[in-house]
Amino acid sequence: MKIASVSEDNKVEKRIAITPEIAKKYISLGFEVTLSEKYGDHLGFKDDEYQKLGVKISNDEKKLLTESDVIVQLGLLPDDKISLINENQTFIGVLNYEINKDKLSAYIKKKINFFSLELLPRITRAQSMDILSSQANLAGYKAVIDSFSNFEKAIPMMMTAAGTVPAAKVLIVGAGVAGLQAIATAKRMGAIVFATDVRSASKEQVESLGGKFLTVEGSENLETEGGYAKEASEDFKKKQEDLLSETLKKIDIVICTALIPGKKAPIIIKENMINQMHPGSVIYDLAAVQGGNTALTKVDKIVDIDGVRIMGETNILNKLPISASSLYAKNVFNFVVNLYDKEKKNININLEDEIIAKTLLK
Repeated sequence: MKIASVSEDNKVEKRIAITPEIAKKYISLGFEVTLSEKYGDHLGFKDDEYQKLGVKISNDEKKLLTESDVIVQLGLLPDDKISLINENQTFIGVLNYEINKDKLSAYIKKKINFFSLELLPRITRAQSMDILSSQANLAGYKAVIDSFSNFEKAIPMMMTAAGTVPAAKVLIVGAGVAGLQAIATAKRMGAIVFATDVRSASKEQVESLGGKFLTVEGSENLETEGGYAKEASEDFKKKQEDLLSETLKKIDIVICTALIPGKKAPIIIKENMINQMHPGSVIYDLAAVQGGNTALTKVDKIVDIDGVRIMGETNILNKLPISASSLYAKNVFNFVVNLYDKEKKNININLEDEIIAKTLLK
């Protein structure tokens, strides 16, 4: 079995799907691994490092794509490359099916096996393959670091002979994986941390990390069976808005992480709320690429509203590409292991396996 990966456009995506550590594991499993030239150069993984492990390096991407059994990437390749893939080949990545449905449908008709990893079910057996969790962990951490670096005061409380510097107050909006990591990181750096989430089960998790959970009066549990947040009712949104309006007047830094899978990000922080925040405050919006959790977020720009800075990037993980690649590559490897039949040495698409059935695009 041949497994391959080609270089991403490094201006858009710096992560890679096969690190040297994982290339070695594929080879041990019996795969022949082929990568395009200078595949990991930008991360310090040189071609000769891969070659010493037994990886083949190709300068012919067309041949690489047409002759491989399995192709692993971060996202969907451009049309000129994806069109080279043939019937019965397997393509694994984060394909954003809801956004790319029309484009993917044509290729699915060609009987290409597309697996989109953001569709993994939230079951125990799939945890080692959960790319959303591994990447969100890093995103939550980095959002705190970047917002703190843009905040022009000290974060922890400092008692000096000249007086006391108060600890920064941080609000985390959305206590999923990214939000929980943001809470943990902010607490470790000495901030006073508050958090809010539409899922009532999040309260215990927030408090276990030292955060203070803001409870909306008469709140409802807005959690799907899969563990994701679902859209709130208008009544809940109004109560949440009132609570946030008062809270934000006292907050220094806000980290927004609220997302609903397959939908535009909910606008939680309205313009009038931002206008009530004090100058020097910072908002980092991790939901920026899906529309943002604030009414004024602009992707890849720092918006200044009377001294309140709002940040949000297309891909924050481009700032942690080595760590993000390491975790992503491990997730994908575990997914491939689940697909691979060691005895027959082929890809076994067993639709009775929930992991395979839910990630295979049809």
